[in-house]
Amino acid sequence: MAIVIDQPAAKRLAFGVVRGQAAVTAVAALLGFVLGGRHVALSAALGGAIGTIASLGMALLAFGGKSPASPARILGAFYAGEVVKVVLAIVSFVLVLKLTGAAPLPMFAAYMATFVVYWIVLARMALPAFAATRQGTT
Repeated sequence: MAIVIDQPAAKRLAFGVVRGQAAVTAVAALLGFVLGGRHVALSAALGGAIGTIASLGMALLAFGGKSPASPARILGAFYAGEVVKVVLAIVSFVLVLKLTGAAPLPMFAAYMATFVVYWIVLARMALPAFAATRQGTT
């Protein structure tokens, strides 16, 4: 089964993931403040920001410039975006842990929450296509 999505819809989806991750980051920071105070809130905000900024870097690289002309260029832009996303996340974790004294548990929990947003959005996109494919084969 293949899920086909046009480039403008994919761009909206990618930046929608970033907006969703930013919202989850804000909620995680607020929850951290209520449950543990300023240090926990800041740690959660930093963790969520790592996930959000990494996704933003990927989206900007994949969709920020002119529309690539060929499928190979589109694929190359996505691979480059994923590399940038991973590098941004790793470098950000190292810097945050070394420079801020962030609490690791709330930081990683908020980062994971942004990661969950990514998978929820993908699942919401894929499930209707999967259901349509199954209905067409029965």
